[in-house]
Amino acid sequence: MKIILLEDVERIGKRGDVVDVKPGYGRNYLIPKKLAFLHTDSNLRRFEEFKKIIELRNSRERRVALKLKEELESLSLTFPVQAGEDGKLFGAVTNIDIEGLLAKEGYKIDRKNVILEDPIKELGVYSIRILLHPEVEGTVKLWVVSK
Repeated sequence: MKIILLEDVERIGKRGDVVDVKPGYGRNYLIPKKLAFLHTDSNLRRFEEFKKIIELRNSRERRVALKLKEELESLSLTFPVQAGEDGKLFGAVTNIDIEGLLAKEGYKIDRKNVILEDPIKELGVYSIRILLHPEVEGTVKLWVVSK
């Protein structure tokens, strides 16, 4: 069964791709969830119109993300934690903690978009990457200090 993907679908393809899937998967999952159209001439024309709307929405979201990036890069967060004399933390600072700090500052950012290689386990100053849009990534300065 040939379909046109309306959204990125993991292990299947990206938005706009024409892919071949098993009929049951397309009919029972992708099409009802509005993730795909059946591949026909009329749906190809319909997809072209849909694509223009998506591009407009994407450009608007990108502009908002760039503005938010500027705001976040001027922001400096402080996270007081209990630490030992050698600077090691009792516990760790994770993306969930950073999400909470950003929420207190008035920014609603999902913890999945806060990118940490490893949890922070020592006192110091860190630059935290935040994914704001697939094309825009910002950074926030985080000060991990002792209570």
